[in-house]
Amino acid sequence: MQTPIYYPKAEFIETDTGNKVSRRATISGPQNIILGGKTIISNGAIIRGDLKRAGPGHAVVISLGRYCLVGEGCVMRPPYKTYRGTFNYYPMKIGDFVHIGANTIVEAATIGNHVEIGKNCVIGKFTIIKDCAKIADNTIIPPNTVIPALTVFAGSPGHFVEDLPESTQEVVEAHTKSYYTRFQPLER
Repeated sequence: MQTPIYYPKAEFIETDTGNKVSRRATISGPQNIILGGKTIISNGAIIRGDLKRAGPGHAVVISLGRYCLVGEGCVMRPPYKTYRGTFNYYPMKIGDFVHIGANTIVEAATIGNHVEIGKNCVIGKFTIIKDCAKIADNTIIPPNTVIPALTVFAGSPGHFVEDLPESTQEVVEAHTKSYYTRFQPLER
C-alpha cells in the first residue's frame, strides 16, 4: 500500500468523471477544453482553452485523455502560426496516462499515451511526442520536433538520450493510476 497524497478537499473541484481540478488553477475557455476523466489539474496550472481559431462557435482547443496529471504551475496553450498572412491557433491533443511535471510549458500539437514529461520543461510549438516517450526534467524541446516512441529526450536543446524498454507502457500506466488513487481529499 502506497502512502496517500492528501489535498484539502475545499481546494479541488471533482467532476462526475473523476477529474480533480484545483480551484487555484486558471482554466480559460473551459467550453473548448475536454478532460477525459480521472485527470488532475494542480494548483497554479494555466490551461488556455480561450486561444482558438477565429470564427464563431465552439472548437476543441485542448483535449486531455484519462489519468493525466498537469503539475503545479504548468502552462498549456495551443500552438499557433501565421499561414498566408492569417494568424491562427491549432488544437492540442494529449492522450491517456500522461504526466506533466511542475512548471512545464506545453505548446505541443500532439502528445501520445503513456508519456512522462519532467519538471521545468519547455515543449515547443507543434511538437509531436509519440507514445511511451519520456522528457527529462529541465529539457527544452524546440518547435516542430518529433519525439519517437519509447525514447528519452533531455538537454537544451532536447536530444535523444536512450531507448526505453517495451514495458514502459505498463509501468507508466500503473504509476499514473496509482498516483490518482493515492490523491485523496483531506476532510476538514
